Amino acid sequence: MAAEGGGKETNEIKTQFTTREGVYKLLTHSEYSRPNRVPFNSQGSNPVKVSFVNVNDQSGNGDRICFNVGRELYFYIYKGVRKAADLSKPVDKRIYKGTQPTCHDFNPLTATAESVSLLVGFSAGQVQLIDPIKKETSKLFNEERLIDKSRVTCVRWVPGSESLFLVAHSSGSMYLYNVENTCGTTAPHYQLLKQGDNYAVHTCKSKSARNPLLRWTIGEGALNEFAFSPDGKFLACASQDGFLRVFGFDAAELHGTMKSYFGGLLCVCWSPDGRYIVAGGEDDLVTVWSFSDCRVIARGQGHKSWVSVVAFDHCTTSVEDGELPAEFSGSDEDFHEQIHMGAGRERANSSHSRLSKRNSTESRPVSVTYRFGSVGQDTQLCLWDLTEDILFPHLPLSRTRTHTNVMSATNNMSNSSATGNPANSLPDTLPRSNSLPQATNPGNSIIDSSFIANKFATLSLHDSRKERHEKDHKRNHSMGHISSKSSDKLNQLSSSRSVKAEAAKTLGTTLCPRMEEVPLLEPLVCKKIAHERLTVLIFLEDCLVTACQEGFICTWARPGKVVSSKALLANFIYQQ
Repeated sequence: MAAEGGGKETNEIKTQFTTREGVYKLLTHSEYSRPNRVPFNSQGSNPVKVSFVNVNDQSGNGDRICFNVGRELYFYIYKGVRKAADLSKPVDKRIYKGTQPTCHDFNPLTATAESVSLLVGFSAGQVQLIDPIKKETSKLFNEERLIDKSRVTCVRWVPGSESLFLVAHSSGSMYLYNVENTCGTTAPHYQLLKQGDNYAVHTCKSKSARNPLLRWTIGEGALNEFAFSPDGKFLACASQDGFLRVFGFDAAELHGTMKSYFGGLLCVCWSPDGRYIVAGGEDDLVTVWSFSDCRVIARGQGHKSWVSVVAFDHCTTSVEDGELPAEFSGSDEDFHEQIHMGAGRERANSSHSRLSKRNSTESRPVSVTYRFGSVGQDTQLCLWDLTEDILFPHLPLSRTRTHTNVMSATNNMSNSSATGNPANSLPDTLPRSNSLPQATNPGNSIIDSSFIANKFATLSLHDSRKERHEKDHKRNHSMGHISSKSSDKLNQLSSSRSVKAEAAKTLGTTLCPRMEEVPLLEPLVCKKIAHERLTVLIFLEDCLVTACQEGFICTWARPGKVVSSKALLANFIYQQ
């Protein structure tokens, strides 16, 4: 990619980059890794993942970090931009035999300075509940692999719950567990609860309470990642068949779908206000999907290989208040009535209050920008700005900004409305946008486990679901799609024709618009920041965190948040 200040290709690793808000700098002394700091030989290993939790420690060091490297799992006090990392003193370290950690998630509701609940998924299909502070292992779920034998791809606590969690597997199935229930000594028997377009939900038939409570079967091939909406009411699933499916979680109803340009979808995230979803995958693109309109509104092109992680920056937000024309109030008002956001998370800052004002009916902004980022197997970090010229193309542009390169799209959208075209018709031109910083703060709603059980119990039964053929898309330089069964290759070959036919049917529709039919975003920043493929991107209040497959977790200080290098070095030497 282009070096800073030049246009020639270079393999130079960047240690800082500049955006409108200032300079982000890599803090070399705040790097976390294995204690020996030796690059990990990542051949054949599962992706390095990172999880954070805040334990509200009165000392000011409340952040805790967990990351997996190969067969190892580490748990540290995270000192961020304030102090140098001390790798010689992990709070907990675990080495596993015969299996590898693939993903993990903290429960923020139960976290204290004395105890945390950490779920860890494994390559052999098990899920472990541990407390790395007390150094205890509470429970092991799917221990005998009777529920699912395939790799765990994603594990998440259900928002607002201390006991419910959701687990996705490379088999394409997803299971709802309760930490209080056992898994039983025999394979579970299921009864159809809900069935829809290429998905089905089953409940576990048992005389006594046991896990799993529910089994979701979604699409074809692996379910690579899922993400709960900020209010916890909806679930976005990114699958290897290339489809993004968004469900109402309580009722197991399909809200909407989107298809990748080609290949599988590997990652997904929600905007902090729940209005937009961004997905990335094997088409090397980031795709922005509108929750209210159920359609693709933009694509981002900047990566040279698969996109492995997408994430919104909830701290970089700029909302300018103002009255919008009456023509805008229709669909957005309807959306506002449908979705009621909950309280902000612990990391909420003043930007949340500005966002709340934006969602109110009394005053609406003319200018708003969502900042999100992506990292990929091309070792590049990209930052993107989603601005009002893309979000509201039928409105006059804000006076504070000029985007002459998208005016033609605005005019075309206005013309289509005048000629009676449907509201969701696609623009004829392909505008490009490269703007400024923002986003918002997520919220959580409390989901009571008994409420969920009652909701599912009232659902009517349907006819038995159609059988699905498992396929596993493979590609060199890929991560996490390795299977030990040779039959997977046969399944892949047998389903390739149907996949191609399906792609041909969806291309050019609202499920998958052609490239020229939606605005094309250009990255605000696109920098090579690692030697190996990137697997982590997390935005925190004073920094952003990235990680590569060599096992190095890097902290990038936000503008104005850099602690002097002399102070960090002195602290680092003192710790040694």
